[in-house]
Amino acid sequence: MEILLVENVLNLGSRGDVVSVKDGYARNFLLPKKMALPVTAGNKRQIELEKERVQKLRAKEHAEALEIKAKLDETVLKSIKKVGDNGHLFGSVTNAEVADLLRQKGFTVDKQAISLPHIKDLGAYTAHVKLYSGVAADVKLEVVAESAE
Repeated sequence: MEILLVENVLNLGSRGDVVSVKDGYARNFLLPKKMALPVTAGNKRQIELEKERVQKLRAKEHAEALEIKAKLDETVLKSIKKVGDNGHLFGSVTNAEVADLLRQKGFTVDKQAISLPHIKDLGAYTAHVKLYSGVAADVKLEVVAESAE
């Protein structure tokens, strides 16, 4: 039986593919779970329209991510931390702290999208921020000592 996949099915095909499967697999599993549709001209056209819509949406999201990347690459963040006598930080700079600093600058970034080196000393560092599939920005991060005023 030939069916049109509505969802990606492991070891079978991806959304929009027309595949040939055994009748029982289609009738008892794929069709009731709405993972596939019988092959008709209308169903094929509907999937093609959906693919076009998703492709346009992804292109728009990618363009927006590139714009944000350009702004983030120019951004310099400053983290003020308490420091011991030997110049080491009490604690470290975390992803959540960098996400909060970005939020203060007007960017909304999930803390899981940020990767940092292990920061335990003062100095300049680079935070790697994943914005979209294949689009990432490098944000400059300066760690400075808290003034004892």
